[in-house]
Amino acid sequence: MGIRGRQLLPVIKRVDLTARREPTFGNPAPLGLMGLAVACFATLPLSFGLAPTKDALLAIAIFAFFFGGCCQLLTGLMDLANKNAFGGAVFTLFSFGWMKNALVLVLVTQGVLVSSNVDFATDVVFLVLLLVLSYGFGFFSKLLFLFLLDIDFLYLAKIINHLTHSHVMDYPLGISLALLGLISMYVALAALINPVAGRAIFPETGPMFRARYKSGFDWTRRFHIFGVLYEHWRVHAYAPLAITDLQTRLQDQIGEQNIRPDLDYLQDYGSLVLAFHPGDPEQLAGVRLTADGIDLYEQLVLKKYEF
Repeated sequence: MGIRGRQLLPVIKRVDLTARREPTFGNPAPLGLMGLAVACFATLPLSFGLAPTKDALLAIAIFAFFFGGCCQLLTGLMDLANKNAFGGAVFTLFSFGWMKNALVLVLVTQGVLVSSNVDFATDVVFLVLLLVLSYGFGFFSKLLFLFLLDIDFLYLAKIINHLTHSHVMDYPLGISLALLGLISMYVALAALINPVAGRAIFPETGPMFRARYKSGFDWTRRFHIFGVLYEHWRVHAYAPLAITDLQTRLQDQIGEQNIRPDLDYLQDYGSLVLAFHPGDPEQLAGVRLTADGIDLYEQLVLKKYEF
């Protein structure tokens, strides 16, 4: 090895986490959400009484089956392959719901009506399931929590129509369906465009609820600490970020969690430099990344050595 080769060795210090398991597929959620958005807007004319003809019902059935059903089924199966039981269960369940809707519309065009009592019973079961799932989605983001609440309202509207033997909830149901499509598009575009653009073109929300514990080690706090400090470094280089500013920027991601133990550990690890008030060596004033901390984040999160 020549002199130049030996000089490069200290520069590239790769971090190899052999226990890390890469997912089988990329994040499939945007596919399911975009399919859901298309299906919602295709179904919208029916809710406002604008699609009573046989041809219109068949067109809606086609969109419901392929976009609402197939897109979400594919998403659910990929989530399950990625060991994401929550996303896999939700998307797969929704996919069969949309396939059922498509089949019902086809049967209607043939003059066959599905029992409204059976439909009512399944709507009640779906509403119970979705209310619990809404709570689960609140641990991911406020927007996804709103997303599930909107679906809850859709099933509630269907139940009210059945109990009152009327179509009194058709217009609110249509508005709720349009909102569901818009939220689906927004979340999908945020997941696709923000990583490509390197900035939050579609701002995302933090979780509605905080889990008290998680199995295994929870990387969330350190991941967001590194993310905020890395963005600060890109603009201000090695100027420390005030601890109050760091806590404010982390508010939406981790809430009021205590980050001091993580900061002390990461300083001891060599990834951070902590600055203290001159008159009080125990009172933290600011923090910045070291070169090793920058390199660690770029390797593990930004994948800079993966070509």
